[in-house]
Amino acid sequence: MMRKHKPYNFIAIAIIALILISSTSFAQKSEKLPRPKLVVGIVVDQMRWDYLYRYYDRYGNDGFKRMINEGFSADNTNIDYVPTVTAIGHTTIYTGSVPSIHGIAGNDFIINATGETMYCTEDSTVSTVGSTSDAGKMSPRNLLASTITDELKLATNFRSKVIGVAIKDRGSILPAGHAADAAYWFDGETGNFITSTYYMDKLPAWVEGFNQQKLVEKYLNQGWETLYPIASYVQSAADDNRYEGKFSVSEKPVFPVNTAELYKKSGAGAIRTSPYGNTISFDMAKAAVENEKLGQNVVTDFLALSLSSTDYIGHQFGPNAIEVEDTYLRLDNELAEFFKYLDEKVGAGEYTVFLSADHGGAHNVNFLKDHNIPAGAWGTGKILTELNKVLQAKFGEDKLVISLLNYQGHLNYKVIEEKGLDKEAIKSVAIDFLRKQEGVTYVVDMDKAQTASVPKVIRERIINGYNYDRSGDIQVILNPAWYSSGSANPTGTSHAAWNPYDAHIPLIFMGWGVKPGKTSRPTGMTDVAATLAAILKIQQPNGSIGVPIMEAIK
Repeated sequence: MMRKHKPYNFIAIAIIALILISSTSFAQKSEKLPRPKLVVGIVVDQMRWDYLYRYYDRYGNDGFKRMINEGFSADNTNIDYVPTVTAIGHTTIYTGSVPSIHGIAGNDFIINATGETMYCTEDSTVSTVGSTSDAGKMSPRNLLASTITDELKLATNFRSKVIGVAIKDRGSILPAGHAADAAYWFDGETGNFITSTYYMDKLPAWVEGFNQQKLVEKYLNQGWETLYPIASYVQSAADDNRYEGKFSVSEKPVFPVNTAELYKKSGAGAIRTSPYGNTISFDMAKAAVENEKLGQNVVTDFLALSLSSTDYIGHQFGPNAIEVEDTYLRLDNELAEFFKYLDEKVGAGEYTVFLSADHGGAHNVNFLKDHNIPAGAWGTGKILTELNKVLQAKFGEDKLVISLLNYQGHLNYKVIEEKGLDKEAIKSVAIDFLRKQEGVTYVVDMDKAQTASVPKVIRERIINGYNYDRSGDIQVILNPAWYSSGSANPTGTSHAAWNPYDAHIPLIFMGWGVKPGKTSRPTGMTDVAATLAAILKIQQPNGSIGVPIMEAIK
């Protein structure tokens, strides 16, 4: 005889089942993937790695030193390609990729199919927002790969907010990526931060309010004097020397700088070549955090901040100038204030920040020569003219090499094809000519770079930097401490080479998900995005060739 279950047994079982289902459901809802509230990327334009330690004794405890002591420093990080310039650097940091893949082959590059020069972020299909100038006709459309900021958007179904801020358009647009909520950059004509119709049709009220503060005028009217007594700047050359470029309102390149007079003469754009360009960038970054409520979202937000004035000042004065030292001491203070702001607004330990650079910079040619160190200026324009004369004599056509932009020889495909000329023969003659020029170490046929007789590290960087559609056919590698100049005695400095002074960059992570420490093992600029992806537990950008720096991840 079958035993009958009592009704209350069924009721008890049902109640238990409901409890189990409810508890499971509650557990699913309550478990949230741990991520930082905010990621802040800081790219210091033209910051050589050694600046971390060159001025270390003069830094306070809450800026660069806080990052070094609380964060993880990858002290042997190098750029993975040539040429080492701003647009490629910002793009590579955020894509984890290289020009051969992501397509940003220079600040300017030549489209081989047409022979036309293209600026990295130019876009004639969009209009300026926030000014009547053409400075806003920009977008990320020339970028062929996704960024870590794009991948964060994809990972959160576009709920994350992404904002880019910089003085330079390329320093804001390329890091913010394709899917950014906004990228803002500086318009030298108006002194305002602007954007383009790629992002929006009208500036947000908070940006208009920010611009109405007229901060450019406020800062430049203060003048620029050294932060500390000038005699204490022992890490720099004497203030008055022949290696530095002077301002148009100055008789000599010395302190104090009358930035008020410079503002009257040159307009708002003068702020670029002063530390106040960094100050106003931090102001704009804080305004973005405050008004866009970055770090207060249900998912991770991202602020991409690039500090451009370090590059303008570096170009004009060179690495051994008091102006550069003073700029970094001021930057250290501003980093400390910015981190304090983020601690209060987002929460200490609740955000992840990284700091790196897009490239470094060489010492001034004559500064090195005066200290018995080999160096030289390469007269690119003169050499190009002479090269084309040689080619015309042999092949009967003028301007068979359009340009030596980015230390690359760009062949004139249009003329070569129309006239039925032998491209390989032209290339061979050009390479032979360039190899004989003073200051040249190697000249490499891009199509044969893989088998070129050059050191492996240089060969790999040439290959990584070569984009078939946008790079030249010939790569020129100069002797150490040589760089392109229109003058035999250039002031200030330049960059773009494979050498450590241009390619060795700082890389420090700090905050949420970061394990304090440091490594001296070789790491690459392409590893930045991969490391961020690992911290955030999201996919790497779609062109990434980097690997996560696992020692940095908690």
